[in-house]
Amino acid sequence: MKFWVRILINAVLFIALAGFLKDSFYVASPWIALVASVVLSLLNALVKPILVVLSLPITIVTLGLFSIVINGAMLQLTSMLIGNDFHFSSFGTALLVAILMSVCNAVISDYVGHEHRNG
Repeated sequence: MKFWVRILINAVLFIALAGFLKDSFYVASPWIALVASVVLSLLNALVKPILVVLSLPITIVTLGLFSIVINGAMLQLTSMLIGNDFHFSSFGTALLVAILMSVCNAVISDYVGHEHRNG
């Protein structure tokens, strides 16, 4: 999937999940969701590979489940960089959002991938 399509999908997911988790996850506006999506993608490109390498032993021991914690940490770091316009009530909420975003992105990527191959 193209970079900007992924950014837009993540921004829409942020807005939808903020609406779903009203008391736990806050996004001030669609523009903040778009900025947060760009920041998250930059963090995933620059910081996440370092964290993945450093946490490789624990990721192997947990059969890959520690990658969810890394995704939650990336969301929490995004929240810290954006400020009060984009925040989670707890790290548990960031983990929940990371899980939901991963599932949604997997479904959307699979759907768009099939649509692209057939079209």
